[in-house]
Amino acid sequence: MDRRAALIAMSASTLSACGFELRQAPKLPFRSIALVGFEPQSPVGQSLRQQLAAGSVQVTDVPARAEAVFEALIDKREKSVVASTAAGQVREVQLRAKLRFRVATPAGKLLLAVDELLLTRDMSYSETAALAKAQEEALLYRAMEDDIVAQVLRRMAAIKLAS
Repeated sequence: MDRRAALIAMSASTLSACGFELRQAPKLPFRSIALVGFEPQSPVGQSLRQQLAAGSVQVTDVPARAEAVFEALIDKREKSVVASTAAGQVREVQLRAKLRFRVATPAGKLLLAVDELLLTRDMSYSETAALAKAQEEALLYRAMEDDIVAQVLRRMAAIKLAS
């Protein structure tokens, strides 16, 4: 048992010595932000709100009270049939999550020009497993939306505010 504990301690010290560190949320250059343009039940809007609050950025719905205003211009999910059988049964679908946005000051000065993130995932489909495929679809959308939020946060971290 002592040998095992020694191996664990050595591997832990080796990881810390190599510079390994878990990715952390990016540090944003502002303390408060207003989120506008999202539908009330938007998964991307809700996730972005949670991530910003977790990163100690105050989120408000009133643009005049914020240092920056995040405006969602397009926030949507799409699903289209990519392949079907000769009998007309769906075999494969493509899922898309799209967010077009910009970041500005409350006075209207652009901090981040209009940007668009579009993620796609292909998913096989079978009528015999419709319930499982619906769950898979929900998980894929959630993963895409989490990726979109992470990309948005990294882009906002690169904003340079005038002092």
